[in-house]
Amino acid sequence: MYTRPVNRSIIDELSEHVTLRMSSYLEQAHDGKWIEHKSHSDYDLWFITAGSVKITIHGMEHIAAPGDVVFFYPDMPYTASATGELCQFIYMHFDFSISEQRRILEQFQLSGIVPGKRICEETALFISSYQRLKHGSVASGSPLYLKATLLLVISKILELHGQGLYNGEFLKDGQRNKTEGNLGVLQGVFQYVDANLHRPIRVHELASIAGVSEKYFISLFKKTLGITPGQYMNQIKMNRARDYLYEKKYTIQQIAGFLGYPDPFTFSKAFKKVYHVPPSKFE
Repeated sequence: MYTRPVNRSIIDELSEHVTLRMSSYLEQAHDGKWIEHKSHSDYDLWFITAGSVKITIHGMEHIAAPGDVVFFYPDMPYTASATGELCQFIYMHFDFSISEQRRILEQFQLSGIVPGKRICEETALFISSYQRLKHGSVASGSPLYLKATLLLVISKILELHGQGLYNGEFLKDGQRNKTEGNLGVLQGVFQYVDANLHRPIRVHELASIAGVSEKYFISLFKKTLGITPGQYMNQIKMNRARDYLYEKKYTIQQIAGFLGYPDPFTFSKAFKKVYHVPPSKFE
């Protein structure tokens, strides 16, 4: 199987299947004697607010300064310590899933120290939201708002990675955790689907693109993305349908043809199942 570079746009395409769950969060301050040897079962972000933190992973030392964001993958052993008299940070443990795939972010090289100058606006919103929640009443602090700002931070890290402006340094390619499935193997499949939405696509075609048997492809796809190939193709068609409708340049019959539906009725039925309104009333 040939593995292509992973394109982060798949998370945008499947954003409606994304689930973000915050498990715990707290602000911590440590003196110069602090040292910690740990790993966590979920994703972990540290927002450095004062002092500097030295993080050692696989014998390599990394320094996180105020404003930086530290991104740990699940089950990643590390040693952390203060570099001066004091360090302070807010940590956030969370799960990020696409449908049933809880380790999707590990398909990207994100684990490392995100420079504060690259993510300062998003970090400021998160820290402000955390402080409001910690010190205020229900009226001034909201877990939902904190979750929204966390998603903004994660989205920004993915954006920086996609633009080539950030690449995590904690794990090199040979050390990366192996999740079930491999998103890189499916890059050609995603491109093929996008180029052939105007006609019916058979699963055996996609298996051939990935270079595996049809039976293995179905299993690989589900393990990698948490959804079936059929669910994926339907979601992509609905994404494109929504975009076409927003353009207000095409008739429903034309859009049905663009997306490989035999007639406007079949398209409208599929569209309504996802968006709960017919395409003629979509705004």
